[in-house]
Amino acid sequence: MDKKEFLNELNGIDVRGKNVIALYNEISSLAMKCAGEITPTEGTRNAYYLSMEFLIGRGFFNNLMEIGVLDEVRKVLAGKGVDINIFEEIEDAALGNGGLGRLAVCFLDSAAGLGLPLHGYGIRYKYGLFKQAFENGYQIELPDDWQKFGDPWSIRREGEKRTVKYADMTVTAVPYDYPVFGKRINRLRLFQAEGSEEARKISEYLYPADDTEEGKILRIRQEYFFSAATVAELIENFVKRYGKKFDKFPKYNVIQLNDTHPVMAIAELIRILTTEYSIAFPAALSIARETFAYTNHTVLPEALETWKEEYVRKILPEIADIMIKVSLCAEKELSAYGEERISETAIYKGGQFYMANLAVYVAKKVNGVAKLHTEILKSKTFKAANSIYPDKFQNKTNGITHRRWLELCNVELSGLIDRTIGESWRSDISRLSKLKDFTREIAEEFIQIKTVKKRQLLKYIAQKENIEIQENFLVYSQIKRLHEYKRQLMTAFAVLELYFGLKDGSIKDFQPSVFIFGAKSAPSYKRAKAIIKFINEIAAYINSDAETNGLLKVVFVCNYNVSYAEKIVAGSDVSLQVSTAGLEASGTGNMKFMMNGAVTCGTMDGANIEIVELAGRENNYIFGATVEEIADIKQKGYKPAEYLEGNNKRAVETLIDGTFSDGGTGIFKELYDCLTAYGEPDCYFVLLDLKNYVQTLLEINYDYKDKKSFAIKQLENAANSAYFSSDRTIKEYAKDIWDL
Repeated sequence: MDKKEFLNELNGIDVRGKNVIALYNEISSLAMKCAGEITPTEGTRNAYYLSMEFLIGRGFFNNLMEIGVLDEVRKVLAGKGVDINIFEEIEDAALGNGGLGRLAVCFLDSAAGLGLPLHGYGIRYKYGLFKQAFENGYQIELPDDWQKFGDPWSIRREGEKRTVKYADMTVTAVPYDYPVFGKRINRLRLFQAEGSEEARKISEYLYPADDTEEGKILRIRQEYFFSAATVAELIENFVKRYGKKFDKFPKYNVIQLNDTHPVMAIAELIRILTTEYSIAFPAALSIARETFAYTNHTVLPEALETWKEEYVRKILPEIADIMIKVSLCAEKELSAYGEERISETAIYKGGQFYMANLAVYVAKKVNGVAKLHTEILKSKTFKAANSIYPDKFQNKTNGITHRRWLELCNVELSGLIDRTIGESWRSDISRLSKLKDFTREIAEEFIQIKTVKKRQLLKYIAQKENIEIQENFLVYSQIKRLHEYKRQLMTAFAVLELYFGLKDGSIKDFQPSVFIFGAKSAPSYKRAKAIIKFINEIAAYINSDAETNGLLKVVFVCNYNVSYAEKIVAGSDVSLQVSTAGLEASGTGNMKFMMNGAVTCGTMDGANIEIVELAGRENNYIFGATVEEIADIKQKGYKPAEYLEGNNKRAVETLIDGTFSDGGTGIFKELYDCLTAYGEPDCYFVLLDLKNYVQTLLEINYDYKDKKSFAIKQLENAANSAYFSSDRTIKEYAKDIWDL
């Protein structure tokens, strides 16, 4: 169906007596007819992106925009008396946790937009990432039944289901195809586990708790489930098209492993080739080494997955044997490099499988996701492997899709860009850089647009959170997964410092400001949940103070998700990116804010470094210790008590002085102790950077008085954001890794 036929049928829809869900499914199903058949391109190489997460968000508006009918649908519905915004009631498909899953979807979007054959593979979870609710300030988790509105964007492929075998059960993997619209239509294929009750658990929840043996084994089942189903499908399709000449398999297939979760796909490829097609093990391993590429997303040890052999062997004995055999091959190959490097690169040692080391050994290319992150991988995390295979490692700085994160979420700014430099940037994002020549000229109009986006955001917050904020407020936002290294706790202390300064009169001439937090904590991450409770206590305390709440407010938005983010990034003035230097691999939230015209207040970490390089340090606000300074402080012996003095002490000690209540749980005292009293206190250097952070926030507040100068800083960021489009990133993957 073409666009004209779609609009003809849309005009014929009768909206009378239909609720939002019925209309949503009818219009979405009609749009799906524009997808046609979704199949890989034959006769040339296709890339396959394996990821545990795909954080799709709400598909309705984005897909209609990609098809090119969003404005027409808005007008047709308005003519029938229906406001298209009613479809915001449809909840997100939250099949991801954060940046990892959102990046995967941005990559698929860009590949389709560029006409490149990239297809995603993952799990169709029954429940997405949990719905977050607050009960007396504490996070509680509720099931996210995202399919309750229907799933009109997916096609169940009953005829293509296959069996995945474990030692103790067999599971049916049923594929559901989600079309990715663009110059070509690619697919995101998600497998649903069916069969016994135990089998169905595999695709029930995203990241089930893995703090027990049962939970760990379920996680291994999940990782093998979609990896095995994908590899089996690719091999089967190859044999149908090209026969059993498996030396040609890498010519037509490249598999990108999005972090360590899908790494068992390597062992499964070798297993199928050796057991089902009688390929010799060395040849099968060689084919794997030409097929796979691996992206590392973090240097945090807990994310570099290791699995006990006993757990893997219990349900996947053949996979355990293959991984040990690959490990022995690696040891033999590296025997000339000495025991230390063999140990550091070991795939199997001490009864454990090191999945990142397996990926690094087998993958043809290994990439980090920002310049600093990649340098850390090469110099620290995979130092030994880099010394052996220096040509294997490269950087691919992350990106975001400008289609969703500018064109869709900020129609007003997109329109200003069109009027200023023309519309060609929409199809070639590199042309956005032309905006640099007009930042002074359009600053006043940008201020008006930012006010509109701020008004929309604050109205939404009033509806959702029941907190009223005036549109003249300066908006600082920190929205991301809740983790100690991201230092939401440091922002909480900084907000308290500002509050105390307003109360005692030491801070004067302060521009009214609101600090917006959005984050979910992993259900079993007790310290992160304590930070959420602490911030909610601060918000209630500050917002209820009539003496200061005309100048300072705090909002912790509930159930932060992609749709909430679309409003926050467009309506914010300041992007808070304050992770401990050296620990944020890249970040993509920082790019979304930048593209929508927000200044970055952050540390020299992840992609912040490249943001500052491109948009200028003078247009952003950088503070805090660098990677090198932190290393030096660690070597000398960090003593956080030395930094716990003066105003800093006042904010930090609210954890223990009775200012805020944790309901007698002791969680606030534990937060205080982790900063001051444990064996390695304050391991994320909150107290080290806190004073500088507060000073930087005040500097921003002061600069904001000159609205036009501040708007020019914001526009300089938007104008220099083209580099952070995932179109650029995907072009680099296609050229340097996938050879598409």
